[in-house]
Amino acid sequence: MMATADDTLDRLFGALADPTRRAILARIAGREATVNQLVDAFDLAQPTISKHLKVLEAAGLISRGRDAQFRPVRLDARGLAGVDAWLGDYRRFWEESFERLGDYVKHLKDKDAKDD
Repeated sequence: MMATADDTLDRLFGALADPTRRAILARIAGREATVNQLVDAFDLAQPTISKHLKVLEAAGLISRGRDAQFRPVRLDARGLAGVDAWLGDYRRFWEESFERLGDYVKHLKDKDAKDD
């Protein structure tokens, strides 16, 4: 069964909904980390961190490498492209709304200047 765009967004937003997973992403945004480093950083059990990593990996937000016996986790920012595309429509809406609001404020100022 093929994943639809909605399925992909559901996985992305589901992964990002959890504050621990967002903190993990922030932690590995600058540099990769091993599971044990994340366990130490978050003071959580290894199985808990592993579950969070599986969710992030399924959402396409992280990738795992292999370095000898270590499997470093790194941010895969390409996974955020779906969120960015989805937000793009709303960004355009807000930008257009602010432009209209700016035009209206200018109209009011011009009207007020004429009344003086």
